[in-house]
Amino acid sequence: MKYLVFIVIPAFLLAISVRVEPAAGAPAGAQGSQAPAQSLPATDLENAHKARALLEQAIQALGGQAYLQARNLQEQGRTYSFYHGRSTSNGVVFWRFVEYPDKERIEVTQQRDIAYVYNGNKGYEITYKGPREVDKKDLDEYLRHRRFSLETMLHSWINDPTVALFYEGQALAGNITGQQITLINQKNEAVSIVLDLDTHLPIKKSYSWRDAADRECDTEEEIYDNYRDVQGVMTPYGFTRYYNGDMQTQRFVNSAQYNQALDETMFDPNSGYNPLPGKHKK
Repeated sequence: MKYLVFIVIPAFLLAISVRVEPAAGAPAGAQGSQAPAQSLPATDLENAHKARALLEQAIQALGGQAYLQARNLQEQGRTYSFYHGRSTSNGVVFWRFVEYPDKERIEVTQQRDIAYVYNGNKGYEITYKGPREVDKKDLDEYLRHRRFSLETMLHSWINDPTVALFYEGQALAGNITGQQITLINQKNEAVSIVLDLDTHLPIKKSYSWRDAADRECDTEEEIYDNYRDVQGVMTPYGFTRYYNGDMQTQRFVNSAQYNQALDETMFDPNSGYNPLPGKHKK
């Protein structure tokens, strides 16, 4: 798995069921309801309203309906992995294809002859030897990233009536000041998102979990920057992931496109799909 380099929140709060009516004019798909408002003090209800309004503002900043209705994404660029803050290579070129909500293909090397395919809850590494299932540890890590991804937060959690929303005031993302919102589900899993004060775009996401092996609490942070308008969707061309405070992965996108006609066989590890034109395996 050496090529797969893709792959701080406050203490957990008590998850409270809140019902917050969507803001007027909120985009379809960005509206959610949460259980009865009358059970909350006015200050808590006001806080939840503010948190939802800021998340809906972020969805609008990302492109509104264009963002919410994107069917797929493809990117090309270069990615770097780090160990104890030091780069482990000169970078690896990548091609990335995502079909929402649960399919992804990542191709690496100039020949695009190594690929990682994720379809539902299955993951495969494909080389000249053919496909093999990725190690359970690597698959669990990938599925955790997807479960707590920014897309999952803004497409799914925001609409879940059992997810509580909290506005937590100003917070730093690198050297940029933003506003932090925390989402907490019924399992007491919490994800914090920091939004840029001026653009309202997400600039940081963080979450913690307890490792099943050593029972230690681990934290991952993701920083998004260099946003560009791609077909009406504001898309981060810069991405950095930190693991327990140490830089783990950095990704730089050169080009991106949405809603392209993807070949469905690319997500089937046994299809013999080959990304190079006119060279499909027999």
